[in-house]
Amino acid sequence: MTTKPLTEPELDEIYAFAVQLGKDAGKLLLDAAQARIGGKGSSTQAFSEKDSAVDIVTKTDEDVETFIRTRITRQYPDHAFVGEESYSKGSSRAYLINDATPTWCVDPLGGTVNYTHLFPMFCVSIAGGKPAIGVICVPFLNQLFTACRGRGAWLNETRRLPLARNPIPSMPPNAPSNCIFSCEWGKDRKDTPEGNLYRKLDSFLNMAAELWGRGGKGAMVHGVRSLGSATMDLAYTAMGAFDIWWEGGCWEWDVAAGIAILEEAGGLITTAKPPDDPLSARIKDARLGSRLYLAIRPAGPSDTETGREGQERTVREVWQRVRELNYTRPAA
Repeated sequence: MTTKPLTEPELDEIYAFAVQLGKDAGKLLLDAAQARIGGKGSSTQAFSEKDSAVDIVTKTDEDVETFIRTRITRQYPDHAFVGEESYSKGSSRAYLINDATPTWCVDPLGGTVNYTHLFPMFCVSIAGGKPAIGVICVPFLNQLFTACRGRGAWLNETRRLPLARNPIPSMPPNAPSNCIFSCEWGKDRKDTPEGNLYRKLDSFLNMAAELWGRGGKGAMVHGVRSLGSATMDLAYTAMGAFDIWWEGGCWEWDVAAGIAILEEAGGLITTAKPPDDPLSARIKDARLGSRLYLAIRPAGPSDTETGREGQERTVREVWQRVRELNYTRPAA
């Protein structure tokens, strides 16, 4: 997390702090949701729009971020903090996570649209480093995903990820067929034929269509799932519930904790952007801040390939079926 490596006891201390902070912030979310359900407050969640009608913020987002930031600042006054709501209110869209300063990257309410509709897939997401620590608390479902570099990834602190183990299943030999494909519609809804919405739709059709349909690109995945939260998508990929996650347009807080959990579980994450030659291009680790991500679940070996080889094979097959997305990092 810093230019001076943390000692193991220091990392353990920060990890324990992050886990408890995730639990406490998750309780704030749950209390706010239950107040609407139990008649202690308005049953309708007020929100305001940011960049579009589907890019929204509630008072709960802001209250939970303030709570998390206050706790971190009190405990670690020398650490930097990047939170969705405070970042969104600034004029710069610069990438603020670096090796020089220990940095917390927080999404106080991942899945705000879900939360406003009481769809249970909403969470608190807390990451430390680039990222070395990840905590995702899904309070409505009583799920807590945690990971720390070298210490494994866990569900509710007792079940190691991925859930299917001994052995961990290999990737299907004809993947992405026989896979669950996770993706999101995203916040860019411009009705432009070559815009991101249409490129995503074309890619979704390729993944879902009958095998070898759509000019040979049909993958006939078992199912296409959209949870409404990139953070949740990554957690479920680490769990092994999703085989593939493909997305563009995410900011750091959307993915930082999920990446930490996925990688510690043994998953692979790289760029969603298909290279010029998908069959031979080098598969590099995803760059936090790139806004384009493709994740593959943890995979064990088969009789013909290692787990990593199966993951990379799946990446190349997905690259051949998805469109390039245009999500840049605006200067302001």
